Amino acid sequence: MHAVTDWLSRLSGPVVYAVVGALVFAEDALFFGFVLPGETAAVLGGLLAHQGKVELGWMVLVVVAAAILGDSTGYEVGRRLGPAVLGTKPMRRHADRIEGARDLIRRRGPVAVLLGRFVAFFRALMPALAGVSRMPYRRFLLYNALGGLIWGVGFTLLGYFAGSAYSRVEGTVGRSLALAVAAAVLAALLVWRVRSHRRESRRKEDRSGRGGD
Repeated sequence: MHAVTDWLSRLSGPVVYAVVGALVFAEDALFFGFVLPGETAAVLGGLLAHQGKVELGWMVLVVVAAAILGDSTGYEVGRRLGPAVLGTKPMRRHADRIEGARDLIRRRGPVAVLLGRFVAFFRALMPALAGVSRMPYRRFLLYNALGGLIWGVGFTLLGYFAGSAYSRVEGTVGRSLALAVAAAVLAALLVWRVRSHRRESRRKEDRSGRGGD
């Protein structure tokens, strides 16, 4: 991630907006989240705004717009090509998780679009699955826009204020300790995500067990 940040910081402002926006857009429109989660791009955008490479307000606008447009494109891909895309070899490797996303849509309806925005794997697939299920587009767009707004503002500001905290720590106690603090925060986030995934898996197993009784 540090290498990506260094690379982006050497680009001009308009190019930074374009790169971050393209990564956020591609996650939902082209299932690019399997390579680089859009939340990482949003956080990097906020970090670069803190460094003065771009304007925070414009970066928030770019991230939110890319998230909403990416979801809408993913919806159209799912509506027109969904079964063919989901039948590809890369998608078949994630069959269990795709079924979990479909189950979430069946249980929650359009709310699943909003909830899925905050889980990396679901964020990449939920728009297409909403299209496959023929969810009315106006209903999809409402929850898509709400989720994109909350997610885009939240993760961009997270990067901005994380950059501010990093600068304060680095200036006070030196670069090495600042890196250690940053590593600890990332480790804590990783543990939280792993535990959340395990809890979700246990819930699915419990539901499967009850269904088999």
